[in-house]
Amino acid sequence: MTDELEESRRLIDAGDIPGAVRALRPAAESAPLTELARAVGRLAEATGFDDLTAASRVLAEDPQSPQALYDFGYGCVERGVAFLAVPALREALRLAPDSYAVLDELVSALESENRHAEVVALLLERDATLRPWPERYLLVFNSLLAGDLSTARTHFSRLPAPDDTKWEWAHTRVSGMLHRADRALSAHPGDGARLDRRDLRGWHYVLTGGYLATLSPYGFDAAMTGRFAYLQDSAELCRRGLDRLRVVLDAAGPRPRTVSLLPGRPDRILGLAAADVLGLPTEPYTPGGEDTLVVAYDLNDIDREVAVSLRDRADGQILYEHATCWTDPPVVSADVSGLLCQTVVQPWGERLLMTDDGARTEPPDARPEAEIAAEIVRADGAADPGDGETPPDPDAALAAFVTGTAAGRPTGPRTHMASPGPVPSARFA
Repeated sequence: MTDELEESRRLIDAGDIPGAVRALRPAAESAPLTELARAVGRLAEATGFDDLTAASRVLAEDPQSPQALYDFGYGCVERGVAFLAVPALREALRLAPDSYAVLDELVSALESENRHAEVVALLLERDATLRPWPERYLLVFNSLLAGDLSTARTHFSRLPAPDDTKWEWAHTRVSGMLHRADRALSAHPGDGARLDRRDLRGWHYVLTGGYLATLSPYGFDAAMTGRFAYLQDSAELCRRGLDRLRVVLDAAGPRPRTVSLLPGRPDRILGLAAADVLGLPTEPYTPGGEDTLVVAYDLNDIDREVAVSLRDRADGQILYEHATCWTDPPVVSADVSGLLCQTVVQPWGERLLMTDDGARTEPPDARPEAEIAAEIVRADGAADPGDGETPPDPDAALAAFVTGTAAGRPTGPRTHMASPGPVPSARFA
């Protein structure tokens, strides 16, 4: 048994299930499948996942069975540990190379891990036998997520319109991404074509159809590339996001006529501030409201039913989210995101402060919503100079990008984009 598997066992016995999962990650691709199956079986039993417990037991007893390998891989994907599925599904595909079911499940596992270049390589190896739907579509989609526009364009040209209506949304999705890529490449004034592994705003637009208002001014060249990891938010950052939202709205046109206030306290605070900054009246949020700016602080924190109601894009409706989680994206993609972060602490939430006497916790700000909103309006929204490594991002550059791409914004439903795309950033495990 490898050290990682032994460590996983120890952590399971100690009741640390997340730690046990993390311990298995470095062993997933190297441990013998029988040992990996036993380790996953112990993990599944500890968490009450009877289906995965059974699949692990069967695989440990018969590691050369394509069906056992597939069932184990499927169970891992369904239970959110897709990295454990990959070696089993690769072996299943080796034993059953003509199985589309195994191929598609392996693609699903790799996609869940954002290993899009591996999906592209896997599918290109089988180019001659790919079905249009879903395999060639998956090749186009993952090529885009890997940043490989050439491969995406080549295989989109070979992708016929679906003859089954269930794939129409997928065809529209990749078609829209390629259309937006063309617009993004022509919208960078003076610096030529972009959409490289540093162009976070460009790829954010291509993949989601939305605009990223600000880039993190810290650690750009030290693996963050414009995203935040842990962020203690502030009134200044909220004001900065609203000022940049105004730049986007002015460049995209026409302006919304109202600000719609979502029911959550963080959303109402930010919505009130946005209304003041933009000089617009407020109204309660109603699904399907037209010509209005819907303001959310963090879409992952709003009521799911409300979030789902935002999927349908009403005429003239703009959805703004201040803090978009890039490691666990919300069910809908905002039209404008203030910033991208992994973990955010709200300016008015409970905060950890470091003092000369050590760390202490500051309780949530219980002031009225309008009072906190007024503080955001008064805050200095000037750009934080950061560490000096982030490329310049003046208002004029953002406005020019929006002006050059606004005609390509999506008009259909707002979709979920699970992948961060081709631009890498460091994250907490």
